[in-house]
Amino acid sequence: MKRRALIIVIIGLASSLRGQAPAGEWQSALILEVKEHQSPVPDKKTDSSSKSYDVSIRVKDKEYGLLYTPRPGAHGFQYLAGMNTLVLVKEKTITFNDILGRPVTLPIVSQKPVSPKPQAPKH
Repeated sequence: MKRRALIIVIIGLASSLRGQAPAGEWQSALILEVKEHQSPVPDKKTDSSSKSYDVSIRVKDKEYGLLYTPRPGAHGFQYLAGMNTLVLVKEKTITFNDILGRPVTLPIVSQKPVSPKPQAPKH
């Protein structure tokens, strides 16, 4: 678990050093909240015993609501709130790479504008 968290922190740090990317390119996102999805998932093609999660992320000045059903055997995603990751935002989906570098594409359930994150003063 510590190794996974360290890798995610390194990815987040690398993405923050990369700067702002134009739309259509990989961008830094902050995982705001991860909570277990309470209602049935209509198009769920995986084992009915697997859990799905409602995920809120912030990319620049937008907050996105996503629905995530981890691959069988994947654990730990529910503890990533507060971490940064790289995402690719499309019209109806957001893609990120899982801990093994495999792309995962999630449907965008909701989106709303938020005020830009204030910049820290430079000394």
